[in-house]
Amino acid sequence: MRVLAFGDIHGCLAAFDSLLDWVKPTRDDVVITLGDYVDRGPDSRGVIRRLIALQQSHNLICLRGNHEAMMLDARTGGRGQKKMWLSVGGVETLASYGIAAGADATLDAVPAEHWDWLATHLVDYYESDRFIFVHATVLPEYDMDAQPDYALLWEFLPDAMRHYSGKTVVCGHTSQKSGVPKVVPGAVCIDTRAFSTGWLTCLDVHEGRYWQADMRGNRREGRVDYEA
Repeated sequence: MRVLAFGDIHGCLAAFDSLLDWVKPTRDDVVITLGDYVDRGPDSRGVIRRLIALQQSHNLICLRGNHEAMMLDARTGGRGQKKMWLSVGGVETLASYGIAAGADATLDAVPAEHWDWLATHLVDYYESDRFIFVHATVLPEYDMDAQPDYALLWEFLPDAMRHYSGKTVVCGHTSQKSGVPKVVPGAVCIDTRAFSTGWLTCLDVHEGRYWQADMRGNRREGRVDYEA
């Protein structure tokens, strides 16, 4: 059984599908996606459809990212929330649903199944015996069930992130312009900026091996060394 973590997909379905084809998760693997499935890339709709299908066929745990939170706020909040979301990638998400973006854009073309998935099928974090998986960060001194939303969804990776449990934190959110995972004491970040550098990362957390694919079909792999 492998424990596989996928970094921020951001609508990059072609890269995600390429990684899935390469890594070939099985029903025995635990697969964790770290959030930010929507916005910025070209096919947020396709990414959500793929994740819904994978949850039905695999042991897939989908975390909530700040972009999913903003998308939901754009639907239920006021004009300001919608404007905020559109400014950080919502325009591309709407386009994937065939919706012309604008302040008065209706979100009705987004299927009810997708809204339900965004609202009820994502979790804030996941823990294994050795690892903590979150979208953004953790507060080192807090139990996981007491972590505030701003840490889990919004904070950027500090120079060290040692949780008091001693577990290694696997996170996304702090996008790496280098296109490679970043290791700091206590944590590894695998948001390798798929929508920009093109590289989407899947990490086998126990082995430290990672695979990357981009939107053009290129692939590469490497290894991370966790810091003590």
